[in-house]
Amino acid sequence: MPAQSISPGFAQRAEPETFRARAISAMLAVKDIQKSLAWYRDKMGFYVEQKFERAGKLTGAALKAGDVRILISQDDGGTGWDRVKGAGFTLQFTTAQDIDALAQAIKSRGGWLEGEPKQESGVRVMRLRDPDGFRLVISSSR
Repeated sequence: MPAQSISPGFAQRAEPETFRARAISAMLAVKDIQKSLAWYRDKMGFYVEQKFERAGKLTGAALKAGDVRILISQDDGGTGWDRVKGAGFTLQFTTAQDIDALAQAIKSRGGWLEGEPKQESGVRVMRLRDPDGFRLVISSSR
């Protein structure tokens, strides 16, 4: 096998070839599927790409915002209703949209923020939580 030239700062790929993902979707088990669907759609501005039903009852939904996809599913309560959701987990989004205008739009639709948008590490950032307590951070793409 011929020697490969590696640019500084780049690791050589291991053999066999390393994993290369193209997209990621988060699946969130929620306590009240209707409430969460309404929050992501009506407050955050996601659109409903697909709904999943079983025996005529809504059990999940695929939600999109730009290139980002989130799946929500009805929690069956099998591990208890009082457990903390999203501990140590944050969904981080980047957008070319104006963060302050986006925050205002969310608030005008009845959403809430964990504080006003602010400047952090050279980008504009806002933080919020969904009805189940999952943390979301939305920042400008510079």
